[in-house]
Parts: sequence; C-alpha cells; structure tokens
Amino acid sequence: QVPLVESGGGLVQPGGSLRLSCEASGFTPDYYAIGWFRQAPGKEREGVSCISSGDGATAYGDSVRGRFTISRDNTNNTVYLRMNSLKPEDTAVYYCAAAGGVYVPSKSQTYDYWGQGTQVTVSS
Repeated sequence: QVPLVESGGGLVQPGGSLRLSCEASGFTPDYYAIGWFRQAPGKEREGVSCISSGDGATAYGDSVRGRFTISRDNTNNTVYLRMNSLKPEDTAVYYCAAAGGVYVPSKSQTYDYWGQGTQVTVSS
C-alpha cells in the first residue's frame, strides 16, 4: 500500500559522500517513522537510522552516528540519508522502510513497508 523507492546509491571511494533518497509514492496511510536499514553479504540486516513522523526525532546506529544524517522533506514525501566519511564497511544494500504502527527503531521486523534497496559500494 505504501510503495517506497530508494535512489542515490553508487560506488564511492573511502571518505566520500552519498545522499540516498526514499520517496513514498502514491497514497500513503499514516506512519510512525521512516527508517534506513542496510544488509551486507553474510550479515544480518542492520538498523542505520530512523526519523519519527510525530516530532522528527532521529536515531542512529552506533556505527554511523556522527557520519550519517537523516532528514525529511514533507513537500515531496521524501526522506534523505546523507552519508559522509564513508568506509568500506558501509558497503551494503540500503533499504528504506516505513513503520505503520508501534516500532522499535533498530528492529526491522517492526517496520511494515519496504523499498527494494539501493546498492552502496565503498571501495578504493
């Protein structure tokens, strides 16, 4: 019901930057939060960041805090993830997700709607 489309991934060198976008297209019901998750080969899906719809509060995973910034633009229903000082260990498929009810920021199973992901590769 809430299609999410990620964009902005690509190949960057260590220390570089990317901005990911997550757009909710079509009709969207009320949601509690938009989160970013990532999954690298052989790794479990990891919570990266989220932003609440109510007060705009944000949360970050320990591995990205201070380097990544989540923001939203309500005029175009888009949430952004600005990624600075990228490291090879940031390489993953990045997914955006919407929580339609009570959620735990870092728990992917508490999010209801998912995009198909965008690949981020950090390599020299």
